Amino acid sequence: MSSLVPEKYIEERRTQVDARLNRLWKERRRYPEGIHEAMEFSVMAGGKRLRPVMCLATAETMGAKSDELVDIACALELVHTYSLVHDDLPAMDDDDFRRNRPTCHRVYGEAMAILAGDALLTLAFELLAGWGNYYDRSDDALLMVSELAEAAGTEGMIGGQVLDISAEGQDASLEDIEAINYRKTAALLRASVRIGGIAGKADPRQMNQLSGYATALGMAFQIADDLLDLRGDISKTGKEAGSDEAREKATYPLRIGEKNAENKANELYQEALSYLENWGEEADILRYLARLLVFRDK
Repeated sequence: MSSLVPEKYIEERRTQVDARLNRLWKERRRYPEGIHEAMEFSVMAGGKRLRPVMCLATAETMGAKSDELVDIACALELVHTYSLVHDDLPAMDDDDFRRNRPTCHRVYGEAMAILAGDALLTLAFELLAGWGNYYDRSDDALLMVSELAEAAGTEGMIGGQVLDISAEGQDASLEDIEAINYRKTAALLRASVRIGGIAGKADPRQMNQLSGYATALGMAFQIADDLLDLRGDISKTGKEAGSDEAREKATYPLRIGEKNAENKANELYQEALSYLENWGEEADILRYLARLLVFRDK
């Protein structure tokens, strides 16, 4: 792990995930065609595949082999993409562009976009169950299903979206923003790392450290994303900039200012690294990924 150039490692894992996702669509029944096209359109639109890479990197840090875990990584990407498809809907964030392309509902209509999101979510759990059966690790697959379901449900992304919508135009406190950021973003990143830990058979002490690392990193990542929304442009971010301010979203940059938000993100980044301070060079890729997620321009 430590001998591999981080950029090359990330690109190789992205390629692994994309190759499996491409095969996945070829394996699926194509009837009804419309729903499979909408699913494929959304998943294969690009993206950094950060959650799958985080999962694989964590598992490999524990000594697992990535080529046996790609379906797990793909399940995380399917859930992430489902959340984007639904978040972009007019009833939610009402975005017209995602990953430098028109959003799913702009191409296929709102009804098909809702169904495509639903289908991606259920397919993710199908992949996890199939992985457990294939590798005779059903007990681990059950733990993974539990982690992912919690991260995607009312304790995670759905709860975060509810809080996010409710806070629009309100004088949200920092505690409110923290609750939104944890549920809407950090929960799935945390699940990605914890699922990688399960795949790599992490012990309880290691799992606690991985959880702390991922939670702090996920919170910092959301602040970085909010800063990009204020400063970015569609050629870099893949979506229209300034939407948070226009919708009076509850974010750290809008609540405490850009500079203070930057400081908060850096504080959380340092906290994330502190959970790995007793880990050796085998965790270097996790340290690199933390830097990549927080200090980015797209």
